[in-house]
Amino acid sequence: MKVIAFYLPQYHEIKENNEWWGKGFTEWTNVRNSKPYFKGHNMPRRPLNDNYYDLTDVKTMLWQKDLAKKYGIYGFAYYHYWFEGEMLLEKPAEIMLQHPEVDMPFCFSWANHTWSRVWADKTNNILKLQKYGDEKDWKCHFDYLLPFFKDKRYIKENGRPVMIIYNPLGVKEFPEMMKMWQQWAKESGLPGIFFLHQQNEFNHNKEFGGNSFEGGIEFQPNRAVVEYIRKSLTFKLEALGSRIADKIPVLVNKYTMKHYSYDDIWKIILKQQPKGNDWYPGAFADWDNTPRRKNKGVFCDGTSPEKFEYYLTQQIKRARDIYHKDYLFMFAWNEWGESGYLEPDTKNGYKMLEAVRKALIANNEFPNFD
Repeated sequence: MKVIAFYLPQYHEIKENNEWWGKGFTEWTNVRNSKPYFKGHNMPRRPLNDNYYDLTDVKTMLWQKDLAKKYGIYGFAYYHYWFEGEMLLEKPAEIMLQHPEVDMPFCFSWANHTWSRVWADKTNNILKLQKYGDEKDWKCHFDYLLPFFKDKRYIKENGRPVMIIYNPLGVKEFPEMMKMWQQWAKESGLPGIFFLHQQNEFNHNKEFGGNSFEGGIEFQPNRAVVEYIRKSLTFKLEALGSRIADKIPVLVNKYTMKHYSYDDIWKIILKQQPKGNDWYPGAFADWDNTPRRKNKGVFCDGTSPEKFEYYLTQQIKRARDIYHKDYLFMFAWNEWGESGYLEPDTKNGYKMLEAVRKALIANNEFPNFD
């Protein structure tokens, strides 16, 4: 089983974040500033041994690679940001490409969304608008990605590099852009591109342009949460309480903040059936985005490494036997600002990684990296 963990590159300074959020801002800034909002809230989260790493240091990537392989993570899906010729957070992937000793399989997920000030609890002022350009821009984008696609570490399906698009909903440019990328890939000596998306609400078998995709990723916990909210009166009442508490801060507590049970979300995941034979299953370690969203955040209640192992063991079996897939997409390797991480922390040490290893071994699915 190839567990692909989503990988956030926002652990180094960039001039844009310095301008928008203050000098020295990285994802660690949100993590360092986090706090508990009620008794028993698992905040703040802290990396083990104060390892507030910088992803422009190749030693960090070597450490991550060794750690991931030791516990059975097959590869990373790097979030990639392209705004009509402008990039953000591109340095870690570029450094990785220049260092073949970081011998970890990888692919890209184009996180095609507009950046705004929603984190700052102020307004939704746009910082960087997501635009898609024309054929000239598409070619520049393809040419930038081509050296990655041709790298032997890049994850491929029958020779085709796996390229994930986060959200194709409503993007009229994508069908023609993807058609051109396929053409340029073949002209460059590749057999094509294996396009996937991770938008649960996008039915590629029905939506305009959906036939450009080979399949979709059931991005968790998002897919399960949508179902949970639809059915849960409790969550709707909490959402109302959260809006009231936002006006009266003294009311902020566990029961006026939006949250859901870790067990309930995982039970929904384990009951879900693939929407077709071209859907790839997902899994998640944890969720709590209060480091980013403060008291407006949403969190999982009742998370533990033992539960994670128990549920992941079942999901790996389902990936193989029900979805008939050898990929499982994991949220996440290092989403510390949303508490979706496998990297070691001060509370659990390496237990979340150990849970992955045990779940793979229990299914006789630990990957062979040779």
